[in-house]
Amino acid sequence: MNDKNSIDLAAMLCSRLCHDMLSPVGALSNGLELLALETDDEMRENVMGLLEQSARTSTSKLKFFRLAFGAAGGFGDRVDMAEPKSLIEALLVDKGNITVNWALDVANLGKPAVKVLLNFAQIAIDALVRGGTLDVGAEIRDGNCEIVVRAAGPKIGFDDTIGKALDGSLDPAELSSRTAAAHMIALLAEQHGGGLQFARDEGTLVLGAFMPESEGLIG
Repeated sequence: MNDKNSIDLAAMLCSRLCHDMLSPVGALSNGLELLALETDDEMRENVMGLLEQSARTSTSKLKFFRLAFGAAGGFGDRVDMAEPKSLIEALLVDKGNITVNWALDVANLGKPAVKVLLNFAQIAIDALVRGGTLDVGAEIRDGNCEIVVRAAGPKIGFDDTIGKALDGSLDPAELSSRTAAAHMIALLAEQHGGGLQFARDEGTLVLGAFMPESEGLIG
């Protein structure tokens, strides 16, 4: 990737982060304004509850993006599975119509594999526009780390350009905040000798990745 493409990708990832953070941070701002004007004790208590909820959402999203997009300082080369699991669960707190199932046959993941897992989960959650089931799995098979995330529901919203980003056929002109995360993990997988794939039908989206275990990405 040349310098311009690297800058474009970084800019699009920042745009995605800002887009997702705008709602909870805006709710904090609005809540503080209401709190300053409200004199009724019961209403002030309700506003405080909303502020606490928005603060928790903002914190969860920042932690997610730190590990999914960033350098994730503070973690070692490997990340205990409890961390990405808790981050994905935090994304689902306000999505009562999505049920998550876990099949994580590993104790920890290397950071590149964590990024793939988290970004797969976010793509799958975004695809469940009417709710459904999210299945998240990881295991070691034939010397490779295999990651599978499956979304199943009454309607799957999956942009074709995200698929192109995942399989490496994305036109640079189509890079956007919507496709940046998929493009990033495709480059990451290629860099570590792995690969990504996906399959989609009317009610199901399956995202898969493999990483050579010898790369120390998973154990």
